[in-house]
Amino acid sequence: MKKTNFIAYVMCAFLVVGCGNYTGNGALLGTAGGAGLGALVGQIIGHNTKSTVIGAAVGTAVGATAGTLIGKHMDKVKAKAAAVENAQVSEITDANGFQCVKVSFGDILFATGKYDLNANSKSSVQQLANLLKSEPDVLIDIQGHTDNTGSDKINDPLSQNRAQAVAQYLVQCGVPATQFNNVSGFGSHNPIADNKTVAGRAQNRRVEIYMYASQEMISKANAGTLQ
Repeated sequence: MKKTNFIAYVMCAFLVVGCGNYTGNGALLGTAGGAGLGALVGQIIGHNTKSTVIGAAVGTAVGATAGTLIGKHMDKVKAKAAAVENAQVSEITDANGFQCVKVSFGDILFATGKYDLNANSKSSVQQLANLLKSEPDVLIDIQGHTDNTGSDKINDPLSQNRAQAVAQYLVQCGVPATQFNNVSGFGSHNPIADNKTVAGRAQNRRVEIYMYASQEMISKANAGTLQ
């Protein structure tokens, strides 16, 4: 699905819904390219046993100095994310070799089998929206995951709908649709804990938001103007 189609989808949905230290790590990037911007809403009904690659394609080479500037900036993004209520914040390396911020919301956003955001959880997503609006040069991937209770026929679209519900609410709260690169559901196929236990299944029911450098941020870093 092309990015323009996703933007139109989000805006239509909007009308329905209503409202570690990274410094220096960015220097890992040489001239490697990342994931294409065309891979947007992945596996809407089906599933994928591997997570979508995090990171947008880089159109220019990035040197060590620019990478360091990106690392320092992502330190600030991580600090902001740590203040979001109920968010579990960590870091991973994106497809370009940069570190990106991963925000995970556990089993708090939705009722069992539902994809309408709980009223009590909207405050957390609103706080995340405020962060994203303050960081227009950050791109966003959202991934929905379930436990293995029930069939793939149920869990795959449920995880997609939950990821989409978070994206729609972020747009409702003022986050530009152009900041979204990929919104995907993976059903129960990427567990992070043992589905044989109640605690493990609760951990597997989650929505993950990845924030990483856009081409605009990389261009600013190359020009030495990224703060």
